[in-house]
Amino acid sequence: MFKNKILLITGGTGSFGNAILDRFLDSDINEIRIFSRDEKKQHDMRVKYNNSKIKFYIGDVRNESSLKDAMIGVDYIFHAAALKQVPSCEFYPMEAVSTNVLGTENVLNSAIANNISKVVCLSTDKAVYPINAMGVSKAMMEKVFVAKSRNSKNTIITGTRYGNVMSSRGSVIPHFTEQIKNGKPVTVTDPDMTRFMMTLDNAVELVIYAFKNGKSGDIFVQKSPASTIGELASTLKDIYKSNVEIKNIGIRHAEKMHETLLSKEEFMVADDLGDYFRIQADNRDLNYNKYFEVGRDKKINEEYNSFNTKRLSRKELIDLLASIGYK
Repeated sequence: MFKNKILLITGGTGSFGNAILDRFLDSDINEIRIFSRDEKKQHDMRVKYNNSKIKFYIGDVRNESSLKDAMIGVDYIFHAAALKQVPSCEFYPMEAVSTNVLGTENVLNSAIANNISKVVCLSTDKAVYPINAMGVSKAMMEKVFVAKSRNSKNTIITGTRYGNVMSSRGSVIPHFTEQIKNGKPVTVTDPDMTRFMMTLDNAVELVIYAFKNGKSGDIFVQKSPASTIGELASTLKDIYKSNVEIKNIGIRHAEKMHETLLSKEEFMVADDLGDYFRIQADNRDLNYNKYFEVGRDKKINEEYNSFNTKRLSRKELIDLLASIGYK
């Protein structure tokens, strides 16, 4: 499907963009365009890959005019540009809105105007029952792309939703590892807190699956195992043969005990596709009578979260960490 095609990745200098390059550069794809506002990271990628298939575009999704040149001739878009750090979004919520919500609208408006075939928008578990500004902005991003998908005609717009990617920028695994290597106490918020364990390769597979199988308005979720934060910290100590203290500091502001990938309402109507769930868009029109007269007879059962998903054993967690270089 990518043969001789042009792929644009917004926010392409991040972990996801690098993973896509690693996956596709040796394929018969024609060109991969990296769109971001960080010239230093673009320079580093240019030196690292030194590949004529990669083209770099400086711009910002907040500025729709900066997208114009990058969109010309593009077949597909993976929209990964976002503000992702919970603390910074808490202090500057309108910045999260500008990038995650309005920036997404700019990307989609430009994609539709250029008749781009497919767009996959990347979202997060924090968009479900959001309690922080980052999650709220991502929840609105999902609403924006689902709404756009209803009238996008020649452009198929789908989305993915996943938990924190293991060892990605700002995540807990490299933070714990740094503390252990420096002989400092490992600061755990709550040892019983759970988080999904998803590798960068898993994230790429989810996006490709959504690209291949999605209809406009679909949101895809990959079934992922989880671990408690206490078990994760203890396992990393074992890997590095460390006896540093594990220090419980308590749950931080805007943080959940368990992360949710499907709300109760979504879980009730989601399609179980084996390794994935699909949430189809509610495509009722603006005839509001349907909202009062037509319902569903299913009863809400439970959500899909990091507490009730498969829990990794110590050995499984060690093997998973080893697969991403922690050994």
